[in-house]
Amino acid sequence: MTPLSILKKYWGFDSFRPLQEQIIQSVLEGNDTLGLMPTGGGKSLTFQVPAMLLDGVTIVVTPLISLMKDQVDNLRKRRIKAVFFHSGMSGEDRRKAHELIYNAGAKLIYTSPERLRNPRFLQELRMLRISLIVVDEAHCISQWGYDFRPAYLQIKELRKIAVNAPVLALTATATHKVSEDICQQLNMMRPRIFRMSFSRENLNYIVRKSETKITEVFHILSRTQGSSIVYVRSRKRTREISEYLCSMGISATFFHAGLDYEVKERRQNEWQSGAVRVIVATNAFGMGIDKPDVRVVIHYDTPPSLEEYYQEAGRAGRDGLKSYVVLLSAKSDAANLRRKVSENFPDREKIRKIYERVCNFLKISVGEGYDCLFPFDLDNFCNIFGYQRRQCLAALHLLSQSGYLEFLEETEHRSRIMVVMQREELYDLSSLSLQAEKLLKCMLRLYTGLFTDYVYISETILSAELNLPEQYIYELLLELSRAKVIKYIPRSKTPYIYLPTSREEPRYIVIPKNVYEERQKILSERVEAMIKYSSATNNCREDHILHYFGEKRDGTCGRCDICRDKRKKAKNTRLEKEMLITRIIEFIKERPNGVDFRIISHNLNSSDDMVAEILSFLTAEGYLDLIDGAYKLAQD
Repeated sequence: MTPLSILKKYWGFDSFRPLQEQIIQSVLEGNDTLGLMPTGGGKSLTFQVPAMLLDGVTIVVTPLISLMKDQVDNLRKRRIKAVFFHSGMSGEDRRKAHELIYNAGAKLIYTSPERLRNPRFLQELRMLRISLIVVDEAHCISQWGYDFRPAYLQIKELRKIAVNAPVLALTATATHKVSEDICQQLNMMRPRIFRMSFSRENLNYIVRKSETKITEVFHILSRTQGSSIVYVRSRKRTREISEYLCSMGISATFFHAGLDYEVKERRQNEWQSGAVRVIVATNAFGMGIDKPDVRVVIHYDTPPSLEEYYQEAGRAGRDGLKSYVVLLSAKSDAANLRRKVSENFPDREKIRKIYERVCNFLKISVGEGYDCLFPFDLDNFCNIFGYQRRQCLAALHLLSQSGYLEFLEETEHRSRIMVVMQREELYDLSSLSLQAEKLLKCMLRLYTGLFTDYVYISETILSAELNLPEQYIYELLLELSRAKVIKYIPRSKTPYIYLPTSREEPRYIVIPKNVYEERQKILSERVEAMIKYSSATNNCREDHILHYFGEKRDGTCGRCDICRDKRKKAKNTRLEKEMLITRIIEFIKERPNGVDFRIISHNLNSSDDMVAEILSFLTAEGYLDLIDGAYKLAQD
């Protein structure tokens, strides 16, 4: 089979997008490959298609657990065998994944980079024939990248296991410096690099100055049509703006990482189907969502870097039709961004103290904890010790980059049940309440396989089916569990702390210069580039983005607000000059003995430069004569 026939068979497409086929061909030829494709360029197909053509298994390393799950679910819907592993999985989930690999012959294995630290997992991978290693969000391996993650350095261990497997590194946003570092960190041999232009000819970049942003959001959405995203940097603000838009007659919902799985899925589906026009979201929204007809992306808050801004902006206009990317800018935004740079780098002594208290909180003694994973309630920790959440996260991030611990963001586990009572025993449930019996019958009707394994359920769906409060559904499930009718594992959101080394004494904690001072400088440079973009008044917006990513071109985009303003001013200037030419000729005509330049300029109430330019033009073209410093109409 060919790549095109695989594309047609499993995805139903007749042709590839730009660069996809070249990257796939490079991978199939066994080349180490770097693909730089903007958001919406179709990165996932560049490894999913060759995975179906190669004999062995493809390992995909990605930091995004939610994206990992979504891609595996989508592949399974297309009858492609795929599994995933991450550090927050239960033992039962890992067992099922291993069965799919060894018994069903999974073609793709998705894994978080942290999982590669586990010697047992690496040993299990040694037993497989690995044909391709894929590094998604590859900028995370570079210390110059905007989201450097030390766990990505473990990918080198994967290369040692599969020495003959080519590596495909993919990212949407990387400067030339980051691209070079990616190739070096992954030990790429003569890599082939494919770079798609960062120019999007259908996107119109606009910056609006506004001190009342919420009314500006309504103003923009009321004058445009189609599906829209409003990005904010605060969970609380997602709800506030969503409710305001609804009150103004615009259908909207909100989305952030703190919502329950079912709520996020429902709201995402409502927006994707068009039932809701606007989704107000934090940057937790959008990864892996391929909605082609987003007409407007609004940034309510200025992102901290052009990398993040470009990635989120790229969710507009994936169908190639005209779309708008609007950044709302207030006077205080620049100061707020600069302040966040210093907030991201608390002093070293405070970092050491947070490390000590985290270990105490988790009951880890000095010299213990090596290669262990601990559930970590961040909010509870902050409340006990009086830390601001943002300050604590900054310290954990720096400790992570220094190699002392890893903070794994909330891993959401959906609710699961398995019926443990024999089928014939279900006919005699006199000990159960009537409502618990109704719930059991409802679950047996909605879900299959309940007698053989754990099955994901949704309390929200069951609540709607039985017209009962969700909390009451939870209590009924507990009743069924106590009666030993089912085993019930409630949904949970669990952040984790992983210790790659044993606990150290605080005085031995070293935050290196390349982690602290150098990264502070890098972050500051990114913030300044973003501020320069948002405050620009003369240079093309898209040219600013292209220059940042090391791309050059002739001319300007002609679509952004600055290019439009220049075109409008040029048109107005041309009209003004045409009118002034007529007025000058009429003024001189009324004075046949000639008239001095200063008198012309003063009487016509125009700038000296424009009057001088027009007089020079009319003289050169033969309409006027300049005699002894006076302008006269030329004689025929």
